[in-house]
Amino acid sequence: MAPGVVMPRSGAPPNEFEGRVTIYVVVCGIIAATGGLMFGYDIGISGGVTSMDDFLEKFFHKVYLKKHHAREDNYCKFDNQGLQLFTSSLYLAALLTSFLASKTCTRYGRKPTMQAASVFFLVGTVLNAAAVNLWMLIIGRLLLGVGVGCANQAVPLFLSEIAPVKLRGALNILFQLMVTIGILVANLVNYKASTIHPSGWRLALGLAGVPAAILCIGSFIIPETPTSLIERQELDQGLSVLKKIRGTDNVSLEYKEILQASELAKEVKHPFKNLRQPSSRPPLVIAVLMQIFQQFTGINAIMFYAPVLFQTIGFKNDASLLSAVITGTVNVLCTIVSIVFVDKAGRKILLLSACILMLIAQTTIGGVLHANLKATNNLNHSVAIVVVVFVCVFVGSFAWSWGPLGWLIPSETFPLETRTAGFSFAVSSNMLFTFIIAQAFLSMMCHMRASIFFFFSAWIVAMGLFVVFLLPETKNVPIDEMIERVWKLHWYWKRNNMFVTQIDSDIFFMQTWEHWKNGKMFEIIDTSIVENCRENEVLRCIQIGLLCAQELPDNRPLISQVVLMFNSPSMDIPVPLKPAHYASMREGSSVNEDPISELQPR
Repeated sequence: MAPGVVMPRSGAPPNEFEGRVTIYVVVCGIIAATGGLMFGYDIGISGGVTSMDDFLEKFFHKVYLKKHHAREDNYCKFDNQGLQLFTSSLYLAALLTSFLASKTCTRYGRKPTMQAASVFFLVGTVLNAAAVNLWMLIIGRLLLGVGVGCANQAVPLFLSEIAPVKLRGALNILFQLMVTIGILVANLVNYKASTIHPSGWRLALGLAGVPAAILCIGSFIIPETPTSLIERQELDQGLSVLKKIRGTDNVSLEYKEILQASELAKEVKHPFKNLRQPSSRPPLVIAVLMQIFQQFTGINAIMFYAPVLFQTIGFKNDASLLSAVITGTVNVLCTIVSIVFVDKAGRKILLLSACILMLIAQTTIGGVLHANLKATNNLNHSVAIVVVVFVCVFVGSFAWSWGPLGWLIPSETFPLETRTAGFSFAVSSNMLFTFIIAQAFLSMMCHMRASIFFFFSAWIVAMGLFVVFLLPETKNVPIDEMIERVWKLHWYWKRNNMFVTQIDSDIFFMQTWEHWKNGKMFEIIDTSIVENCRENEVLRCIQIGLLCAQELPDNRPLISQVVLMFNSPSMDIPVPLKPAHYASMREGSSVNEDPISELQPR
């Protein structure tokens, strides 16, 4: 079946699927979500370690000297490409890994991909904790990135596919909750490790292995998802797991829904190629833009470099690390808010409310720093506290919205046949722009100074417009019914007739006519037809079909003429006019002289 054509589904509404929230599902979700704990711990630990004197003196001596030079520009103390590469190299590796992880998720399953993630992360942790030179650090970071790329691909898919429909948002946000807990734990570790000389940084980097070990061991306990099992033709096991995670034997409707989606997915031989089809554009555009906007809120600039940022405005090392702990705590608490409200209030209201608060916070921080922080002075205590408060407002707003929903929405909007390929684009986009921010932020802060916060504010305005006009609401919609119940009803995404059902014959003819007229027929033709048939033969068949759908009988070919057209490739065929919604019949005549559209089935 063409990826732009969707058969009518017999899927039940979410409240007709049997099952309940079982302890087993919750435990499996928590274990899998430790992949987010790995990711979050690394986000938090890198910023703290790069502010520790022992670490800087050993690996970045020039930065260490600038940091303690009284006349050095506040905004430029930490501007060093090597220091930024230490943070960003992980995301470069994760970017490249996400495409490979997509294939392993499809071919081998979500569970083995999570196991591979934990192993790579453990090896990278050992190299980082034992590092004696910069290159050993970077290689360790690259291996951590491979682990993050695999985990960020597999875990959100796993959570979406085991979750009951009504709680899919809440369970999926476990991933982001674990990310925020990882950041908080890392900030606490940084605060303590900064007092351990000269190797506190080794302890901080080495403890990253704890969540990786939990995921590694736990991945042998959790099951593969029913969707992945059924997709790989392990039908009996898929049904068994579905019954177990739903806590009931009556799962026939949901099983049938997954099986139908799997059958559709099997017909797609090249999922990455299919992402170019018109029907894949809406979820792909949404997924990529969500990742770009998520990074250009400035959140990771703040989370990576929170201790560095707070030292820039005048806090001492321990005070800056403590301030990072405060923001980390706010991050966790507000992510819990998202878990409570995402399936009640919906996705869009959380995103829009956050845009308003983040805009206020970023512009306030930028204004305060622009007015009060010059090249060599520190902020007075009360003004510095104002900055910390608005950083907390910003982090909290992000935590209940763009943080978790940036992963949730891409994981739930792709159809099964392109889900792993599409989500890999989301993950790789996230890693690409995370890499850009991590590599550039300290240099941008040096050159743009307080204006960096106005730069992020402009992006937040664009994000709000994106949510209002282009983002559909996906609350309580089953994953495998997104096309019928979301994309085909959205004012913008439906307007180019990207989605066609067999029962909408009038729309089908109109879409075919528009594409044929504009020379774009191959955008809606099944890729298997394109690969196995000659282009001119395909176009000739479509042209004959359009002629058979003309409004006036005299413009439609007779059956004998249709047979001749098919059997005589050199025969000239009339150019069709716009097809009709209704075709009038002529007065009686012989069968062979009737237009083909007038025949009645026996």
